[in-house]
Amino acid sequence: MERHLPPATVRPSRLHEAMRYSIFCGGKRIRPILCLAAAEAAGGSDGTAMLPAVALEFLHTYTLIHDDLPAMDNDDLRRGKPTSHKVYGEANAILAGDSLLTLAFELLAQAKESGRLALELAAAAGSRGVVGGQFEDLVSEGLQPDAAQVQFIHIHKTAKLIQAACRMGAIAAGAGGPAIDALGRYGLNVGLAFQVADDILNATSSPEALGKAVGSDAARGKMTYVALYGIERARREADKLVADAIAALQGLPGPVEPLAAIARFIVERKS
Repeated sequence: MERHLPPATVRPSRLHEAMRYSIFCGGKRIRPILCLAAAEAAGGSDGTAMLPAVALEFLHTYTLIHDDLPAMDNDDLRRGKPTSHKVYGEANAILAGDSLLTLAFELLAQAKESGRLALELAAAAGSRGVVGGQFEDLVSEGLQPDAAQVQFIHIHKTAKLIQAACRMGAIAAGAGGPAIDALGRYGLNVGLAFQVADDILNATSSPEALGKAVGSDAARGKMTYVALYGIERARREADKLVADAIAALQGLPGPVEPLAAIARFIVERKS
């Protein structure tokens, strides 16, 4: 990521500083790690998937910058630090997010299988993916929780990008259709488990442990698994999703234990 980001000394330096601030302020790097691990599970090496992995983190960070804006979720903390718009102002935060989004596809244009990789990421990120999920999340605030709507929001806002990360790793490794589809099934289940775990942490954790606001979902009337089912059933749902994700890994040609361990970590994490 350091190698592919413009230095803060290059004009427009304040914009590049804002991009770097959000990229390097922490985070679990789940999506790029899944991309690299999926490439290995599909029989390739992590090196073949490095450009897609970096592109995924750049695009994901753009979504976080925009998600935190006052017009969206209006959050002051991200990864334990002030959000981009609190440090650089709203206009600069928007531009930093736009720049990271564009840079993600610039990187994919340089990768082997660039067209297929770009298609995967674009489909997961646009109105039928992350953007569409965010839209439905916002318009659903304050409404009575509905199972179909909760599922739509979390598939599109969270799970589709994680699914794309796994499929992109397999594509970069030169895998065939069955391996790509298996890793896609794994990614979709892991992505949903990730969101269930996020919903639980928002209801049960502290700002110090989580690195961002807690209790905000209930305060805004968000449609979440916790609002719909309660904490204990949400935990059982997360465990089932992890079991389904791990089951999808059977028969892949490369090492799958890293992906299984990541799936378990996703529901056991504290932040």
